[in-house]
Amino acid sequence: MVLIGGSYGIGYALSELLKREHNVYVASRTISNLDASIHHIPFDAHTQEINLEMLPNTIDGFVFLPGSINLRPFKGLKIETFEEDLKVNFIDMVKVLQSLLPKITAAQQASIVLFSTVAVGTGMPFHTSVAAAKGAIEGFAKALAAEYAPKVRVNVIAPSLTDTPLADKFLNNDVKKEKAAERHPLKKIGTAKDIAEMAAFLLSDKSSWITGQVFHVDGGMSTLSVNA
Repeated sequence: MVLIGGSYGIGYALSELLKREHNVYVASRTISNLDASIHHIPFDAHTQEINLEMLPNTIDGFVFLPGSINLRPFKGLKIETFEEDLKVNFIDMVKVLQSLLPKITAAQQASIVLFSTVAVGTGMPFHTSVAAAKGAIEGFAKALAAEYAPKVRVNVIAPSLTDTPLADKFLNNDVKKEKAAERHPLKKIGTAKDIAEMAAFLLSDKSSWITGQVFHVDGGMSTLSVNA
């Protein structure tokens, strides 16, 4: 299993789940508190090419975790923000995935898991830039799933706001957390483990008949309206 950007947040939680049964490789800028059993590869997806020699010959699971959350009014966004969000969330992923594709297709069966956001399917103010970048991922994933079926499965997880370091500025005190929780039908915000559990399922043989799907792990936000 290869996780890009898996040293904290959802990636760290996922590596903790996967290490029980898999050889896990985490390519990230920092090593954080990664378990000693996990292979760490120093890597910045935004600026570097990954060292293929540090990876196994076959990869049966791939997850791309880097992302951004730029929530600002559209009228105040510069085109550079859209370009940066698209690069961080989509273009960097495509570059890494293309470089690893021979190792992924060399596996007997492989699973790719990518990340979107609830804001792609549910219009939300101030999300134009990140929703556009993540929307590209959803379209890309479905096309890739069709192209590489039946050997490689490709699925997407679309969370709502989750309590991770990336979202810290939106959840850095109890009042913000309470307000965020109230916006969700389940009246709580997601944890890194909530999302990691779904990713682990999609990487496993338990999901062997699932591909080309977008899974909304979002406390019900994308489909339920219970606050009216």
